[in-house]
Amino acid sequence: MGKGKKSSKKSSGKTSKRQAKELKQQAAEDEAVAAREATAVSDLDDVERSLRVGEGFVLADVDTSATPGFDGDKLAGKAALRACEAELTDLLERLFAESTAGINRSLLLVVQGMDTSGKGGIMRHVISVNPQGVKATGFKAPTEEERAHDFLWRIRKALPSAGQLGVFDRSHYEDVLIVRVHDLVSEAVWSARYDQINAFEQEVAESGTTVIKVMTHISKDEQKARLMERLDRPDKYYKYNPGDVDERGHWDDYMEAYQAVLDRTTTAVAPWYVVPADRKWYARLAVQQLILDALRGMNLQWPLADFDVEVEKKRLSAS
Repeated sequence: MGKGKKSSKKSSGKTSKRQAKELKQQAAEDEAVAAREATAVSDLDDVERSLRVGEGFVLADVDTSATPGFDGDKLAGKAALRACEAELTDLLERLFAESTAGINRSLLLVVQGMDTSGKGGIMRHVISVNPQGVKATGFKAPTEEERAHDFLWRIRKALPSAGQLGVFDRSHYEDVLIVRVHDLVSEAVWSARYDQINAFEQEVAESGTTVIKVMTHISKDEQKARLMERLDRPDKYYKYNPGDVDERGHWDDYMEAYQAVLDRTTTAVAPWYVVPADRKWYARLAVQQLILDALRGMNLQWPLADFDVEVEKKRLSAS
C-alpha cells in the first residue's frame, strides 16, 4: 500500500509540473499573440468560400490538418481570433438591439462532428464573447417526452428568439447519423428525414433566422490522441466517455452517414461548411469567421431613437 501511495504522489507531481509548464507556455504564447493581433487578420482570405460544401464534394478528400483560407501559423491564428472579437461582440449587440425595435432576425449555428472534434472549444473560445445574446443547446439522447413527438419537435423548441445567436451542439442531424449507423430506426424512416430537414430549415430561414451548419472534421488518429490525453490527465477525466471508444469501431459508417448528410442537406438557405479540426486553433478561427461573414451580410443597424433625444438631454440635465 505504501508503494502505491508513493507512486500516486509521484504521478500527481508529474501532472502538476506538466500543467505548470503548459500554463507557462500558454502565457508566453498569449503575449506573442497580443503582439501579432494588428497584422494577423491579413492572413485571412475568404474562409467562407474555402469551406463551403458544393456540388461533388467528397468528405474523404478533406485534409483534416489543413487551414483553408488562412495562410498563417498557430500564433497568427490565435492573434486573428482575438483581433476579431471586438467586431463579433459589436455585431451580436447590434443583432440584439434590432430586436428591441421589433426586427425579427436571428442567427443559428449548428455544430456537428465526431466526439472530441472541438465543439466545446468553439463555445469557450468563440461564442463566449457575448454570452447574454447566445442561446446554446446541447442535444443528448431524446427523453421519453421527446420520443412521443416527431424528431423535429425538440429542435423547434430550441430555436433562437429574435436578436439571439442560437448554437446547437449536435442537433436534428443526430436523427440521420447515429440512428442510421446503429439501426435505431428503419431506413425508410431515416431516409425520409433528409427532405423533412430541408423543408424545416427553409421554414426557419424564411422566418428570419440565418442558418450556418458546421461539421468539425477530425481524423481518426487525432481523435485517438485527444482521447488518450483525457486518460493521461486527471483534470481531463471528466471529459472521457468509455463509449467513445466503442463509437470509433463505427468510424467508416459515420463517415458514410456524414457524406450522405452533406450531399442531401446542403441548400442555398442552409449551407454546410466542413471545417478541418485537427488544429483546434484553426477550427475556432474558421467558425468565428463564418459567424462574422453571416452577421456582416445582415447589414445590422442600430435602431433609431423613438423619443426626442435633445428633449431627453434637457430633462436629464434638470433632474
